[in-house]
Amino acid sequence: MSDLSVQIGPLTLANPLMAASGCFGYGVEYAGAVDLSTLGAVVSKGLFLKPREGHPPERIVETPSGMLNAIGLQGIGVHRYIAEKLPELRERRATNVINICGSTLDEYVELARILSDADGVHALELNISCPNIKEGGITFGCSLNGTFDVVSAVRKVTHLPVIPKLTPNVTDVASFARASEEAGADAVSLVNTFLAMAIDVETRRPKLSNVVGGLSGPAIRPIAVRMVYECQRAVKIPVIGMGGIASARDVLEFLIAGATAVQIGTANFVDPFIWSKVLNGIRDYLQRHDVARVADLVGTIDTSSREKQWTSS
Repeated sequence: MSDLSVQIGPLTLANPLMAASGCFGYGVEYAGAVDLSTLGAVVSKGLFLKPREGHPPERIVETPSGMLNAIGLQGIGVHRYIAEKLPELRERRATNVINICGSTLDEYVELARILSDADGVHALELNISCPNIKEGGITFGCSLNGTFDVVSAVRKVTHLPVIPKLTPNVTDVASFARASEEAGADAVSLVNTFLAMAIDVETRRPKLSNVVGGLSGPAIRPIAVRMVYECQRAVKIPVIGMGGIASARDVLEFLIAGATAVQIGTANFVDPFIWSKVLNGIRDYLQRHDVARVADLVGTIDTSSREKQWTSS
């Protein structure tokens, strides 16, 4: 039988499939649809120190081959998460990656301290890339110095793997991966949603209350694959890829481009039972191609003939 396990820094995942933050609740909501222990990891909704209301409706708009959202990082806050959600996740033997958000650098540090002492937390994903809130987060994620500062500050106060989530809304995402690596990150995850908007032409008003939001879904996948490929070539730490994944073939594309693991987000809203289907598809591929370990696929893209063709022309 093929080995589906992958390594993210010091953390071993049973398989490369992770439930993306914001698309899987806190994990417990989907326990009736999927055995959480069979996932590589569950990435929580973004957590601030205190509960957060998020943006008023409308907050979600369907788009061609995708979804536009401006939830505004609504959440219950870290203390309620530890008290109310984490016990059930431990009981269900989930691997828990906690997505943390901050309006200030100090908030990221305090969240890291609190979660480092919580039983059942396996890694921290630093949300420095949400495009639809005005404070904190994205301010760090769009600045190389800001990215370095928040990653290094969190690195100093936690023993947990640190995984900054990078924004695609920059001109050179690979440079942000390098800054993260230099600051002590164990891995990087990308991409978060693309800044976008939609307008109701009859009323001439924005369809989202926040005016702009984040675009996800299959429409962004080719761009996300390219960015994963660029980052994998720029750093030595693992890259976790995401963006429009809806099938085993999509997962394999990311792995071959250089992702060690992937996160499935928007597709989970379409089919909450997607997980076993994707895992079975990966197993079938490995058997057909006589590949013993899924980790052996990572970064195996062959661009030699294409590069020769490009340079000769």
